[in-house]
Amino acid sequence: MRSEDEMMELILKIAKADERIRAALLSGSRANPETAKDIFQDFDIIYVVTELDSFMKDHSWIDVFGERIIMQLPEEMIIGEKAIHSFSYLMLFKDRNRIDLTLFPIDKLETEFRQDSLTIRLIDKDKRFENLASPTNTDHLIQEPTEKLFIDCCNEFWWVSTYVGKGLWRNDIPYAKDMLEGTVRSMFMKIIEWNIGIQTNFNASFGQSGRNMKKYISNELYDKILSTYPDSNIRNIWHSLFLMNDLFDELAKGIANKMRFTYNESEANNVKEHLKWVQSTNKN
Repeated sequence: MRSEDEMMELILKIAKADERIRAALLSGSRANPETAKDIFQDFDIIYVVTELDSFMKDHSWIDVFGERIIMQLPEEMIIGEKAIHSFSYLMLFKDRNRIDLTLFPIDKLETEFRQDSLTIRLIDKDKRFENLASPTNTDHLIQEPTEKLFIDCCNEFWWVSTYVGKGLWRNDIPYAKDMLEGTVRSMFMKIIEWNIGIQTNFNASFGQSGRNMKKYISNELYDKILSTYPDSNIRNIWHSLFLMNDLFDELAKGIANKMRFTYNESEANNVKEHLKWVQSTNKN
């Protein structure tokens, strides 16, 4: 596996040699001084270029980065999100390194470029990024919710929880799991995130999929959260749903109390009672 120094040397060498590339920036976890390094960190690179067409006409120019296991070109795909003004090459190499390379046109810098707070200037041929501040985690801190957002999150959690119960009653496991691990899980994690935000005065990063939450919560709570990830057994899914309900209810009440928000306890109690009834009539 090529070392970090070897990868960075190659990335810079390519940028320096190509006159179309006017700047090179590093973003993501490798630009975050608070993130522990490991072998699976991507090299999130932005090349600011004079134009895109000549790069996109023949993608073989990226072969210089190394032999690939797999590549994805998001802007050429039907599925997934696509950038309007930039073009990306997501590359996993046979030596296990990964580069997520974005080409961004110079003429869109002022109007379309969103500079992340975790950005380091590597090369700046035209001195366009001289005032780039030192990288911080500012853009990735937990955001304080409005009361409306909190209320909507709670309503969505309890509403879609009933879908899980319906799916289990019908023995429709794929549907029940999809509802549980989709919307219900998303709202559940948002409540955990805000709870951590309150504890840290909204000066912490939750991380993708809550990867940082273990640092900010008790071992007991963390273990309970892990227990909400069930297999395909109906009894285990019911157990996970009820556990999520109880944890959500407890954390949401705490958030409402500390932030002086309204929490609809009768809505929560009604749904919990309804789900218990659904389970009691379930013949599966």
